[in-house]
Amino acid sequence: MSQVEQSIEVDVPVRTAYNQWTQFESFPEFMDGVERIEQRTDTLTHWVTKVGGVEREFDAEITEQIPDERVAWTTVGGEAKQAGVVTFHRLQDTTTKVMLQMDFDPDGLAESVGDKLGFVKRQVDGDLKRFKEFIEQRGLETGAWRGEV
Repeated sequence: MSQVEQSIEVDVPVRTAYNQWTQFESFPEFMDGVERIEQRTDTLTHWVTKVGGVEREFDAEITEQIPDERVAWTTVGGEAKQAGVVTFHRLQDTTTKVMLQMDFDPDGLAESVGDKLGFVKRQVDGDLKRFKEFIEQRGLETGAWRGEV
């Protein structure tokens, strides 16, 4: 297993950052390589990704969700093996630190080499920067799910 840990400060309140992160179907707007996400139940999402010309489909289960604090997930079935957590930390009334930790199992030689070369870390860093731009430009979330898991 490999691990990535990245964080970014966004100029929106914790509630706004958290609410936007619960809108999984909007992830393709700021996550490179994510083609589509379908929210199938409160805790199950279906992902379609295309990275380096390789398309994958998998399900991810939300294992913990605490409003304004954290969202944790793990993949279920399929080829992709990963688990992670995103946490939200109030720095000021209008500034939030978003921290992402993800464990993943590279599949095959190409993914293993890409992992060793820091591809996943750079991709996560880019995704967080695009999330920052997305939410700061909007100023408001596109929706919210405030339930707990």
